[in-house]
Amino acid sequence: MRLGIFSDVHANYEALSAVVEAYKHERVDVFYSLGDTVGYGGSPNECAEIVRAMAHKTILGNHDAAVAGRMDYSYYYEAARHALDTHASMLTRESMEWLKGLPYREKLAEYDIQLCHGSPIRLEEFEYIFAPEQARECLAIWDQLERLTLIGHSHLCKVFALDPDGVEELPASDFVLDPGRKYIVSVGSVGQPRDYDNRASYTVLDTDAWRFEFKRIEYDIETAAEKVLRADLERNFAHRLYIGV
Repeated sequence: MRLGIFSDVHANYEALSAVVEAYKHERVDVFYSLGDTVGYGGSPNECAEIVRAMAHKTILGNHDAAVAGRMDYSYYYEAARHALDTHASMLTRESMEWLKGLPYREKLAEYDIQLCHGSPIRLEEFEYIFAPEQARECLAIWDQLERLTLIGHSHLCKVFALDPDGVEELPASDFVLDPGRKYIVSVGSVGQPRDYDNRASYTVLDTDAWRFEFKRIEYDIETAAEKVLRADLERNFAHRLYIGV
């Protein structure tokens, strides 16, 4: 089985469209989204509709939770709060109800995989895992961890291999899972990469070979940025698309 896993679309229709097109050449059997369909970008409703139709399961991200009224985001900085309020006003009733019903976690028992937006510890707090020290916290729940935990949230491509007594960060490149280890993999961001590579990020997992693949695709950044500005959102939300940060 080939699984297509992506995350953090962030209302970037142009990036999502490029990823959808790229996936057509990957022979994917089923798709999963790890959250944050909305937030930052200029096309929240269009992206929600695509992800809703495309993904077999979608996880709740922190921006999704905020827009859907499922978390307090008063402590977010002003531009982010404004984007979330704007997106809430733009979504159709169907898309809003979809966000309100998304789960914090999904377990794919047949593959020994779990999907969540941030750390599997304290799910509702959406904690980041972008360094070995953060992944190391998961050793406390080693016995409960699936073979593979797939996350988003950081907008970075990261691979952490876990043993009962330690964590090793591996290069974020294609790899085959070692059956004796557990893994936490951050799949990067479709709509707002933050690793200084402005191409949209998406991934594929072949569960027969247990091979995980990182993919990147160029998209129409200029149009995506123009939509951010037309929606009267923070100019930096548009600028950062060009530099991938």
